[in-house]
Amino acid sequence: MSEKLIGVKQAWAKAGRLLTGKADEGYEARLPPGQRLVTNWPVLDLGVQPDVPTASWRLEVDGAVTTPMTLDWAAFMALPQVEDVSDIHCVTQWSRYDNRWQGVSTATILNAVQPLPRAAHVILHGFDGYTTNVSLDLFAEADCLLAHSHDGAPLSREHGGPVRAIIPRYYFWKSAKWLKRIEFVAEDAPGFWEVRGYHNVGDPWLEQRYS
Repeated sequence: MSEKLIGVKQAWAKAGRLLTGKADEGYEARLPPGQRLVTNWPVLDLGVQPDVPTASWRLEVDGAVTTPMTLDWAAFMALPQVEDVSDIHCVTQWSRYDNRWQGVSTATILNAVQPLPRAAHVILHGFDGYTTNVSLDLFAEADCLLAHSHDGAPLSREHGGPVRAIIPRYYFWKSAKWLKRIEFVAEDAPGFWEVRGYHNVGDPWLEQRYS
């Protein structure tokens, strides 16, 4: 991981960089406060881009669930497939509209594993050691999925392929790349950026960039 990059982004959090102080509490605008629209797709990572062939890829879904499971690529692709179009909002100030994702809805995963009553949060783990946390309610929203394709093409390595989470209503650091594990927990556990000064929820319209 790039310690220099991490240090820069922690400094942004400490300084409150990019904050406008004009939250869109009514969610009236498509573009959240402080964001600029781009048509390209910037690449951001921790200085590591794991190379995970589909032949060796595995996804563990475990924790506070009735039926934990491990999916290989064939089993993942055999699950019901969905397509969804959503916008990306990165905490580094850029947004990209109308991304067409293909993959498996989080509802399908929830139906398969059946979270226990005590499950309230989801921890997403990447092959690069990255983690991020979301509430179970957020993970279950209709536009959330585990994407293997973007705009009709397999998700590239640089953008988190073979599979990444897509949590579109929140800053994109919540959409973990190179997904390897989905862990259901009773107690919240802030992830990589959340313990380094970034907001625990990350709603772009409320400018929840930093804690």
